[in-house]
Amino acid sequence: MTKRIGLVVKNDPRAIRKADELENWLMSQKIHVYRKENAPQTLAVGGQETSHAPDDLFCVLVLGGDGTFLSAVHWIGNSPIPVLGVKFGEVGFLAEISEDNLFSVLNTILHNEIKTRRRMRLTASIVREDRVIFSETVLNDVVVNKKALARLANITTFLDNHYLTTYRADGLIVATPTGSTAYCLAAGGPIVHPAVPGIILTPICPFTLTIRPLIIPDSVEIRLVLEKKTSDILVTFDGQSCMELHDTDTLIIQKSPYPVQMIRIPEQRYFDIVKSKLRWSGSRV
Repeated sequence: MTKRIGLVVKNDPRAIRKADELENWLMSQKIHVYRKENAPQTLAVGGQETSHAPDDLFCVLVLGGDGTFLSAVHWIGNSPIPVLGVKFGEVGFLAEISEDNLFSVLNTILHNEIKTRRRMRLTASIVREDRVIFSETVLNDVVVNKKALARLANITTFLDNHYLTTYRADGLIVATPTGSTAYCLAAGGPIVHPAVPGIILTPICPFTLTIRPLIIPDSVEIRLVLEKKTSDILVTFDGQSCMELHDTDTLIIQKSPYPVQMIRIPEQRYFDIVKSKLRWSGSRV
């Protein structure tokens, strides 16, 4: 059967040129291409209709940065389609390869069995009046934060229905290990290897300095409720979509049964990427 590959391309001239070259090469190999141009990023309001990738794709190649990769994962949805990031962004923690070795890696993928590693995702649901009004799956994080002029958010937090604390902060980040190098890291959270089965809770500018980031088992269900009269609070999902959270809502976050299948390059090591991107020991991006 003829292979069919998806291309998700950043709205960037260099990425588009490489995508054109790649598409022509794939067509010369008798491989069908389903191409999706990634428009300039706007935050979608929850409930808007979104398209989804065809289920019969052999794999998806993402030409862009981490934002484009997250958009592609959202597009793939719950399908177990293998995905490979090709760096065209600024940092690129989610990109496995650079454009320089794209064709050699792709040639190996096409003629050998694809090897993948699973990356945990989270499912977040907003419950209002005993009804789920919105649900989303994320690879990086779910962020509860206040609007620009709002007061501190008071976020009451339960773990497996047991009260943990009430965060008084500008917001709260609930992240996967993959998302530990994103907003979570900028807010002072730890770097967690993607193979570690945990979920990270990181408050954003907490009012109490003794409130620190917390890593919990990935089996725990997290319930977040705003204190009464807390208003102007948004929940963002991987920076791709958002919903306003009311003080009568409950935000439920737990491990998703649908991990992302990221194509694994044997010679690529996670900590080499971290050292390079964060410029440890004088290394360069």
